[in-house]
Amino acid sequence: MWYPVAISGDVTDKKPKGIRRLGEEIVLWRDIDGKVVCQGARCPHKGAWLGDGRMKGNAIECPYHGFLFNPEGKCTLTPAMGRDARIPGSLKVPVYPVREKHGLIWVWWGDDRPESELPEIIAPREIKENDRVYDTISWNKPVHYTRYIESVQEFYHVTYVHRDHWLNWLDFMFLYGTKKKFGLDGKENYLKATMIHNHHVETDDDGMTFRYSFDHGEEDNPERSIHYVITFSFPCMVHVETEAFATTSWFSPIDEENTEHIFRVYEFPQLKPILRHEKLRRAMSTLQCYLEKFVQDPQDFKIMAQQEPRISGGGVNKFIPVDEMNAKFIKTRARLLREARERREGTPAAVDTSDGMVGELDMATDEARIGQPSTAAETKGRTSARSNGRTRNGASSGRNGGSPRTGGAQGNGHVAGNGNGSDSGPAAPESEEVRNWSEDRAAARS
Repeated sequence: MWYPVAISGDVTDKKPKGIRRLGEEIVLWRDIDGKVVCQGARCPHKGAWLGDGRMKGNAIECPYHGFLFNPEGKCTLTPAMGRDARIPGSLKVPVYPVREKHGLIWVWWGDDRPESELPEIIAPREIKENDRVYDTISWNKPVHYTRYIESVQEFYHVTYVHRDHWLNWLDFMFLYGTKKKFGLDGKENYLKATMIHNHHVETDDDGMTFRYSFDHGEEDNPERSIHYVITFSFPCMVHVETEAFATTSWFSPIDEENTEHIFRVYEFPQLKPILRHEKLRRAMSTLQCYLEKFVQDPQDFKIMAQQEPRISGGGVNKFIPVDEMNAKFIKTRARLLREARERREGTPAAVDTSDGMVGELDMATDEARIGQPSTAAETKGRTSARSNGRTRNGASSGRNGGSPRTGGAQGNGHVAGNGNGSDSGPAAPESEEVRNWSEDRAAARS
């Protein structure tokens, strides 16, 4: 599968960006044509971290001994041996197929295929057909991506989780306040909104995209509700839309205990007639991005950090009917893990014709347990990486990896700008709870 790993504007031609995704260390940089290169982040010489390297012409320079590696991963210079030295072909770094699209950089985690056989990046119409101004930032948290996705795919938690911080009044006013009272009745209406009405899930033909439509409002006054449509596309995208706002989140796994949250906010349609300048509308999106990062997301994280087990899966939740979107996600993820295992073992995959609703939404079946944790053992010494990046609308281009693991691309993202920071560092410790992390990575390689 194609996984989003970074915001396009965070990768420049000035300095490499070293990151960790799906438990693997990679480094991103741009060649002299501005195309993105994705390579293994460890120098084959002595294992130095290439994320701390420099750009040297059309190559990345190792910070330890100055070895140069070109976009194809080949070492082209070992200064200690001189310019005319014969360099062994084994002195190279792995190259990953990479594409740049929708303002993000995507890396192919899968089996080696010719470029012509690589599938398209999964992107629903909410992304492909969206021409609104937006801003995008990213951050990471020590939480498994399944729990992150579950949290964003349902909204009946908001009344209880997001009601105490003083800055939440913005949500109260814009989402629940009435014009008659200038939005000042927003919090009162917000606290009454505890009921989910008219909910149903639809699945796209590809079986990889789901849409959850529902009304969130008062039990005694269902007409006073907000209509939501939440769209999920594998492997990790969640788009939330109402008449008032639209956001997209990509939850990119760093490792079994950390997730990079790439968060995008689109311009508010109700402000377009008032704020005629695009920069002002984008500034409002930027503000909302940072409110999410520093206010709403920490409130969600406080809950997620204490959930057990840390990885969601079949049998670990007792879903209720309004959890049908998350049930669909968990069921389909389990099927993908099972199929990946069966492909590796050379056995035919079982046909799964269910809709993800098992019994009374109790997912406790042997099938659904494949690739899921069996205990709630806590892991000590969790490692959380740090990053910070942002992007703006603009033009960008993509690159193919250019090696036996090639994956070329022509990008059409919406990003230009500068980013900073990385989420490099030591890997999180392994635990029994996440002993099947390799199954997640195997599913990615499908």
